[in-house]
Amino acid sequence: MECQFLGAAGEVTGSMHLLDAGKDQILMDCGMFQGRRKQSDEKNRQFPVDPAKISSMVLSHAHIDHSGRIPVLTRSGFSGRIITTRPTLNALNYMLLDSGHIQESDAQYLNYKSLRAFLFQEEQKKRNKQLSGSEKSKIKRLLKKNPHELDPDTITRLQQQHGLGRIVPLYTMEQARQSLSFIDGYPYDHRISIGHHTTVKFYVAGHILGSAFSLITVKDGKRTKRILYTGDVGRFNKPIIKDPTLIFDEQDRDIDLMIMESTYGDREHAPVKDLGKSMKKVLLETFNRGGSLIIPSFAFGRTQELIYVLHELYKNNEVPGQPIYVDSPLASNITRVFGEHPETYDKETHAAFLEKGLNPFYFDKVRFVQSVEESMALTREQAPHVVISASGMCEAGRILHHLRYKIHNPKNTILMVGYMAEHTLGRRLQELGAQAAENNNAQHPPEVKILGKSYPLAARVENIDGFSAHGDKHELDKLVTESNLNIGKIAIVHGEASQSSAFARHLEQKGHDVFIPAFGDAIAV
Repeated sequence: MECQFLGAAGEVTGSMHLLDAGKDQILMDCGMFQGRRKQSDEKNRQFPVDPAKISSMVLSHAHIDHSGRIPVLTRSGFSGRIITTRPTLNALNYMLLDSGHIQESDAQYLNYKSLRAFLFQEEQKKRNKQLSGSEKSKIKRLLKKNPHELDPDTITRLQQQHGLGRIVPLYTMEQARQSLSFIDGYPYDHRISIGHHTTVKFYVAGHILGSAFSLITVKDGKRTKRILYTGDVGRFNKPIIKDPTLIFDEQDRDIDLMIMESTYGDREHAPVKDLGKSMKKVLLETFNRGGSLIIPSFAFGRTQELIYVLHELYKNNEVPGQPIYVDSPLASNITRVFGEHPETYDKETHAAFLEKGLNPFYFDKVRFVQSVEESMALTREQAPHVVISASGMCEAGRILHHLRYKIHNPKNTILMVGYMAEHTLGRRLQELGAQAAENNNAQHPPEVKILGKSYPLAARVENIDGFSAHGDKHELDKLVTESNLNIGKIAIVHGEASQSSAFARHLEQKGHDVFIPAFGDAIAV
């Protein structure tokens, strides 16, 4: 029996690992690579193993960097079942459809841009001069149904007419919808058969709603092998969901191989108890300048935590009651999923809200934005407000439009509340914002490109890393050293090189057998 590492090996996104158990080929996660567009697109389209040979799949949680290639798997010959927790299944009903919509929309927009540039160029050749703004607007109107909606039929027809290449989405909404029929949801602490003498049991991982440590047990004659795949390890003492499991059932304690994430393997988070205090400070400073607060946020998990903390601040009258807009239809749907699973909440959430008859995620200052028209109107709103919008790393979605309308105004604040992967717009904003603050160069703000156009980064960029859903180096260490597990080998994955190597050295110094696999590496279990 061996385990091969096919994603998030030496990097942070695209989680995928394959357990070869003889008669069974079990895939652990099927995540999407995120980062530079061209490189990510190539990786996501090239499935590293034959899907038809995979007998079953175990999914740790619903974040797209762990689940986003499921539609690619299911349309390419996979005929098994995908096993996950019930809350994760409920979330995937929205997450995968939204991902399919993004794939289609991104492809459509890139086709529009390339066709628009071609038509501009052709019209300039005819006129032998630069086009005026009104002439360009006429061409743009030709390719749109209305100011906010492209006309895909016209775009396709003109691309074919002129022999232009087309960008095809990684998968469509319909393919995402079809993939949901392959997925089954189960409760925690329940042993589920996933193959010949092979089972999985889910333990609470504390990362997001429904996230799980996957304990895979393979019995081969008299031998029993156990693989514990952490997925993403959550934080301790955070609001809403329960802490990561430290006490495992007696029969599950002996682990032959632990596959463990290391996103923050060499970093420390701010204390959880300081989240409200830090948020209050940023809100007061921004509102006192007459500005608005723009928060790029993952629709699943982070957005609900933000609403929770803001609810507490507003409930206690600690900040001015400016309106809060959640501009993400996906976040609206996921917030409903949270409301359907109070059994996953921790004791503090029950005491602070449920026992008082309050819903943590709904109060009078929160407005959920649905339509594109409402979202576009919000980008032009001048009065102070808070916007929480996806995507969390600023790579796609409505957050891009809020940024391009607000980024030039020094009254505004862009608040980063989580990890930003390398080569994402979110990471660039973090880095440029830190440089601007250090150099105090407000007179000459750095330029940042959004949707192909450059904008001056005059808005302040702040960070509150305590919101991260990933455990830091101390919390990762806690799972290894303070749980009741007896661990054999530990494979360190899902981390940038500096984070993985630092955490591996830390565990080695404590006597653990640790290695960091590269993409494609395999290890006998």
